[in-house]
Amino acid sequence: MSDRTKITLRPATDSDAAAIAKVLRASLNALDWMPALHTPEEDLFFIRDILLPNQQVTVAVAGEHIVGFIAVNGEWVEQLYLDPAWTGQGIGSRLLPHATAGMPVVRLHCFQANTGARRFYERHGFRAEAFGDGSTNEEGLPDILYVLER
Repeated sequence: MSDRTKITLRPATDSDAAAIAKVLRASLNALDWMPALHTPEEDLFFIRDILLPNQQVTVAVAGEHIVGFIAVNGEWVEQLYLDPAWTGQGIGSRLLPHATAGMPVVRLHCFQANTGARRFYERHGFRAEAFGDGSTNEEGLPDILYVLER
């Protein structure tokens, strides 16, 4: 995981589904406060049959390996995950503006417990617009609605 490894951003394809699901699972497993709600098979179904057909998904690739992805739908960032071994190398900071370029307003939800992600989004100009109690998300965890207006 050298910071000298060239990272390429490209649109996701159907053949990327398994690799994207692995990044999602690794990222969620690294969060000790995140409840385990889905199996790896359910993750793959979600990526292959729901996410890829319905959202604009961009992957970050190092060599032959997908190390991160972002999914955008309308003005919403629905997913942004990195393989934990690849965090802190500026990959998220490349994915976010790449996938949201030209969007005058960008919205996303972030769990309140995810302090690293909160710092990341705030560093990129997002402001907290509303705080939720978790009743509107599957995990039941308090969240934050972040908004970026350009």
